[in-house]
Amino acid sequence: MAHKKMVPGTGGEHYIPYKERLGEKSTVYFTEDLSAEGVKKIFERISANIQGKIGVKLHTGEQHGPNIIPAQWVKELIEDKLPDAHIVETNTYYEGDRYTTELHRETLKVNGWTFCPVDILDEEGTTKFPVKDGKWFTEMSVGKNLADYDSLLVLTHFKGHTMGGFGGSNKNIGIGCADGRIGKGMIHTVKGSDNLWSIAEEELMERITESTKSVVDHFGKNIVFINVLRNMSVSCDCEGTAAAPVVTPNIGIVASTDILAADQASVDLVYALKDADHKDLVERIETRHGLRQLSYMKELHMGNDRYHLIDIDQDDKEILPADAVANVKPFQK
Repeated sequence: MAHKKMVPGTGGEHYIPYKERLGEKSTVYFTEDLSAEGVKKIFERISANIQGKIGVKLHTGEQHGPNIIPAQWVKELIEDKLPDAHIVETNTYYEGDRYTTELHRETLKVNGWTFCPVDILDEEGTTKFPVKDGKWFTEMSVGKNLADYDSLLVLTHFKGHTMGGFGGSNKNIGIGCADGRIGKGMIHTVKGSDNLWSIAEEELMERITESTKSVVDHFGKNIVFINVLRNMSVSCDCEGTAAAPVVTPNIGIVASTDILAADQASVDLVYALKDADHKDLVERIETRHGLRQLSYMKELHMGNDRYHLIDIDQDDKEILPADAVANVKPFQK
C-alpha cells in the first residue's frame, strides 16, 4: 500500500535520540514503585483537572491474561481517589473474549473487574468525534457513552503490540475508544477488503493517532495519562494467555498531562535499558514501525517529545531515562 510522503526522519522504524529533538518540554513524573501505592502517588501529581463524571480507560484484557495491570491496584486507586469513577472499555474488532457485550461482561468478571461500574462504551451504539487536521479522517466513530464523561484517566499497561509495535496511551485511546465495529474498522481495514488487518505500519500508526486526537481534543485539559511499565511482553493484552513470554525487565510508572511526553518517555526508558534487556521489545517496536505513533503525534501538535523527567521517589529530582533504569535488574522468571 502506498503511503503519503512523510517528513524525513519520522519513519516508524527510526528512533530519534533525545538530543536530536526540538521544541518545548513537558513534565513527566516517574516512580519505581510498581504497586497500588505507586499508582495512587503518581496520579496525585496529574489529577488537578480530573473532575465531574470520570472514566478510567483500561485495557481489561482477554480472559486470564497474565500481564494486565492488577485489578487490585485499580480497585485501590478508584476507592481511594476516584470513588465515583467508571472503568470504560469498548468491544473488540476481532472475535475473542470481548467481541460482544455479553462475552465482554463475562470476561470482566473472570478478570476481576467487578469492584466498580464498567461502561462498555459502544454497548448502546456509537457517536462521531471530529478529527482536526487529519489526513486520513475528518471524524472517528467512538463508543456512544464516551460523550457522557467530563474527564478521562488513561491508565495504560505499556507493552509491545503485534501490529502497533508498542501499546502506550496512544494505542489505549486510539483503538480502545473506537467502537468495535465501525471505528476499529476505519482504522484497521481498507474499505472493501476481506482482510480485517489490511492497514499496517506507517499508515496504521497515523490512523490510530488521528483516532486518539479526536478523544484528546474532546476532553481538552480534562484528560491525563499513566503508563505502567511492567510485565512488558512483545504481545498485547489482547492475546491473553497466548502472549509471548515476558523477557523485558520491569521499569516503573510514568504519568503526564501530555500524551506524547508520556509515551515518548516510556519508549525512552525501554531504549535506555541494556541491549540484552530491551532487544526483543525494541525489535518489535521497530519492525512494526511503531515509532511513527510518536512522530505523528508531534506533527499533529498533540504534545512534546522533550520533557522534564521528575522522580517522585527522590524528592522530585529531575533525572534522565538512563538514571531511571541504571539499577534495573535483568528479567528473571
